[in-house]
Amino acid sequence: MATEKYDYIIVGAGASGCVIANRLSANPALKVLILEAGATDTDPGIHALGGFVPLWGGDYDWKFATETQKGMGGRQIIINQGRVIGGGTSINAMMYVRGNRRNYDQWNALGADGWSFDDVLPYYRRIEDYEGGASEYHGVGGPLKIRDCPDPAMRSEAFQVGATELGYDGPNWDNNGARQEDGAGFLQFHVDDQGNRASAATAYLAPAMKRPNLTVQTEAEVTRVLFSGTRASGVEYVHQGQTLQVEAEREVILSAGAFLSPKLLLLSGIGPADHLRELGLKVLVDLPGVGQNLQDHVQLPVVFRSLVNLPQPDLLTGNVLFVRTRPGMDAAPPDLQMNYTPAVPKALAPVMNFGGPASIFLPILVQPYSIGEVRLRSADPLDAPSINPNYLQQDADVQVLVAAVKLAREIINTKAFAGLNGGELVPGPDADLVAFIRAQSSTLWHPAGTCKIGYDARAVVDSALRVYGVQGLRVADASVMPTVTSGNTVAACFLIGEKAADMILNA
Repeated sequence: MATEKYDYIIVGAGASGCVIANRLSANPALKVLILEAGATDTDPGIHALGGFVPLWGGDYDWKFATETQKGMGGRQIIINQGRVIGGGTSINAMMYVRGNRRNYDQWNALGADGWSFDDVLPYYRRIEDYEGGASEYHGVGGPLKIRDCPDPAMRSEAFQVGATELGYDGPNWDNNGARQEDGAGFLQFHVDDQGNRASAATAYLAPAMKRPNLTVQTEAEVTRVLFSGTRASGVEYVHQGQTLQVEAEREVILSAGAFLSPKLLLLSGIGPADHLRELGLKVLVDLPGVGQNLQDHVQLPVVFRSLVNLPQPDLLTGNVLFVRTRPGMDAAPPDLQMNYTPAVPKALAPVMNFGGPASIFLPILVQPYSIGEVRLRSADPLDAPSINPNYLQQDADVQVLVAAVKLAREIINTKAFAGLNGGELVPGPDADLVAFIRAQSSTLWHPAGTCKIGYDARAVVDSALRVYGVQGLRVADASVMPTVTSGNTVAACFLIGEKAADMILNA
């Protein structure tokens, strides 16, 4: 049986992969294959506004487990990642946060030429169909519907007005506008006009499925990249118990995410030579940075009793304030994302029962100093990778969350909350904050940075996302971020897909 041949093979049908598949297959002369380890996105729970929490830990989730985290009290942390068409965009909480201008300017300074904020803004406008209309910072008519907090039960005037009492801008501040930080407003969401999830699958892949030059293969777990010399020539994958190979005549693009893209490079002989040799893997390219530079966001619940029994929202949160807590860092991106939920969401009610109405602040450390790594456990391609984020290893990260708890207390004690604030439940006014943070913090499921763009010795790809030392192989997903963005990472993953597709088509 002859091996199938395609011009481009994309590994992973998440935010970046679906975008690339759409843009490349728009050229009818190009034959494109996208391989996804998970199933199709036909489950109604994927598409319902409040249907995503039950999906976590199920069949559409990789359920990655970290190594024991010393900085989190010796706990092992589960990191949910989408294993389904649409990837994380099919199981996430749908928050659309681009990050800060300084994030992208920092990338550019670190060797990601052409990735400054001014460079990437046109791509964001291309992505969006923003309900607020076109402007310098927003687009309309793009594939992805973007809306300001579409759940009325989630909207909180008290949070936004309370923040303005403390000197922040707002209310209704656009954190995806001219300035992200120091303004209280609504989070934006990738949700369609009917109130359903707008995912990479529905927005980008589904409209392209009718094209005869695009093939989508589900339940296909890629196990390695194939090479002819140092040129990527295809991939090997497992489908229904069979090991199959397929050829790429132009390029292979890894869009498997911050855990699996480095894993595939390592399994293919690209990575730290000593690590590969200890597992008996042949070294194709000694590339020390593969799997290094792992960064992730850390979240923490701060809960107050509410004096008013408000309706339970479908979304998990919807109000936000970005701030800098670290002194002397005025030129840096914000390190804290403060989300606020006025009542316990429906999906969390069974596990967050406080004996009465409650509101939740969710501080998120978005610029961690603690850096981790992804490595192979064995040479078996079906083994999960070893994931060690080193959460809260650096005390500076803990101090951001200490400052966050104090900020939540300041906001809840403003006049805007006078008729709502029934007192602090979690952690409690007398709690040891550092002990609480180490015991109760967790991931926000935004791993990034493990195949970073750059010029330095730990860089894995160049600014065009081409893997160093080989030809015909790119990485395009959250793993290429030199530093994680200040905010939920999915928007940046859509961006990476758009920019990658442009660079591939113009190569």
